[in-house]
Amino acid sequence: MDKDVLAKLVEISIREEDFLKIKETLTRIGILSKKEKRLCQSCHIFHKQGRYYITHFKEMFALDGKETNFTEDDVARRNKIILLLEEWGLLKVLPSFKDRILSPIADISSIKIIAFSEKDSYNLESKYSIGKIKK
Repeated sequence: MDKDVLAKLVEISIREEDFLKIKETLTRIGILSKKEKRLCQSCHIFHKQGRYYITHFKEMFALDGKETNFTEDDVARRNKIILLLEEWGLLKVLPSFKDRILSPIADISSIKIIAFSEKDSYNLESKYSIGKIKK
């Protein structure tokens, strides 16, 4: 695990009972394919040594030591998603990490949020699977 990448993540606090709710919610937030009803998940909740983070999937690749092109647009989308989750009362960004999510912030139009009631109408994809080793 790359400690330099870990030091750049956004740490959050959550109620333990909200972990699975946040995990499921994140599966329905991302980039929508223009051609088909396919949504690519942008962010994940990551738990490590008693601490929680919201990470972009490209940050997870970097944590694994893989090459990635984590752009400012990716940071902006991650920040917007974190702000939405905080606005919805699902998490709190730790005060010492607040400055990391204030800029850049993507416009809401750059992400798609699928309602829970509509999720079966979409193909929800994840580019990264936490805890699963891909061969």
